[in-house]
Amino acid sequence: MLSSVTLKHVGRINIVTKVATATQTRTIHDLTLRKKTGEPMLKYGLGGRSSTNGHIATVFGCTGFLGRYVVNKLAKQGTQVVVAYRDADEARHLKVTGDLGQIIPLEFDLRNKEQINECVRHSDIVYNLVGRDYETKNFTFNDVHVDGSRVIAESCAENGVARFVQMSALNASEDSTSKFLRSKALGEKAVREVIPDATIVRPGTMWGHEDRFLNRIGEDGGWQYYVNEGNTKIRPVSAIDVAHALEIMLTAESTTGKTYELYGPKEYSIKEIFELAREITMKPLPIRAAPNAVFKLAATFFDKLPYNQMVSPDLIERMSMNDKITPGALTFEDLYINPTDLETVAIQFLRRFRSNAVFDLPYEKGDGQVQKGVYHLID
Repeated sequence: MLSSVTLKHVGRINIVTKVATATQTRTIHDLTLRKKTGEPMLKYGLGGRSSTNGHIATVFGCTGFLGRYVVNKLAKQGTQVVVAYRDADEARHLKVTGDLGQIIPLEFDLRNKEQINECVRHSDIVYNLVGRDYETKNFTFNDVHVDGSRVIAESCAENGVARFVQMSALNASEDSTSKFLRSKALGEKAVREVIPDATIVRPGTMWGHEDRFLNRIGEDGGWQYYVNEGNTKIRPVSAIDVAHALEIMLTAESTTGKTYELYGPKEYSIKEIFELAREITMKPLPIRAAPNAVFKLAATFFDKLPYNQMVSPDLIERMSMNDKITPGALTFEDLYINPTDLETVAIQFLRRFRSNAVFDLPYEKGDGQVQKGVYHLID
């Protein structure tokens, strides 16, 4: 704190006014060094959204389901975030996640190396969240998950980026019967060939407000179906928990070169997920059951339709596969995160599918009297 004294003369009276000027002092704890590059990063401010922590992060796939949460988490702690987009309208909502000048939108194309270089050349960490659940005439799974990941990793290596985080998927394997999961495994391999100390993240089925999981179940459009007779075992995980894990990796140098499998604390069958949705939405949510071969045949037809983003034969294949956890794999526990149990918060995501008559009723699992009264109201 610095002080200055000013003298004012008013008539015969001398008035002494003490003016205080606040200055920010910084010490050694405000200095962070990247172990890989030795690059210094200076913090400004008291922490939080309106401060600067010295990091610059690029997020590819920022306009997707998980991407918006990652950008928000990073920006809230004062990180300057480069949001790489293909459609400016889809990235517009990310502008307000950070303070003025902290969110930098840059257009890119996976096949344009110069644009990718421009997105990563100032960053000390890059998150590759680019992915898709279905193939199009312009981009196959391999185009996006393998070739796209490789070119982004090469740009990062050429521009001296200290950290690289690659988003993969639980069950990813080069021997998988799913093209999607095979491409995810090959993408991991391609990234590690270019950047051996890249961090690989394999999340399970993610749920959240904009997901394609709980929303598909709750909409009850008459298209619900049981693949594998509803016996497939999965471990759904909160998208916010996954974003929190990626946020920790920003400064946790111990995560370098490691692979993390991020999944929920409880295993469910698809039947149990539907039953949970019925209890919360208080709707019957009818489903259809048929052999997998029939579903794949129908999915093949739908896959030929233009602008189809609902179902494909590969999706049917993935929906029939149980989640497999790699023995000894690093998890949320190694990041000191307690993942959220779906049952404890599912009402926050499924309540909106209730009818007006029962919208405000509480959810108590297994309360037969409440359920009986609810269905009476509906009738």
